Amino acid sequence: MRVKGGNKHDRRKKILKAAAGYFGSKHRLYRTAKEQLLHSWDYSFVHRRRKKREFRALWITRISAAVSQYGLNYSRFMHGLKVAGVSVNRKMLSELAIHDLKAFESLVELAKKDI
Repeated sequence: MRVKGGNKHDRRKKILKAAAGYFGSKHRLYRTAKEQLLHSWDYSFVHRRRKKREFRALWITRISAAVSQYGLNYSRFMHGLKVAGVSVNRKMLSELAIHDLKAFESLVELAKKDI
C-alpha cells in the first residue's frame, strides 16, 4: 500500500494562522510565513532565557540604588546580609526597597552591623 500525501491545505492553514498579525507578506504567503515563524520560534526560545538575566540585572540595579542612600554599595550590602544569615532573594529585596522602606532600612542596618 502506498503512502498518501495527507492534507496540505490544513498544514498550510495552521502555519498561516500562527503567522496572523505579522507585517506584509509574512502573514499572507505560506513560504514567507513559514520562514518568519521559524525565526520567531528561535527568538522566543532565546528570549525566554534572556528575560531571566534581564530581570536579575534590574533587581540588582534597584537594590544598588536603594542601598547607596545609606552609604553602602551593593556587594558590601549582600555580603553583610550573608554574614548576618539573612537569605532574602534579590526580587524580594527589590520589592522591599520600592514598597516597604522601613523593612528595607532594617535589613540595611542589620547588614551594616555584621560587616
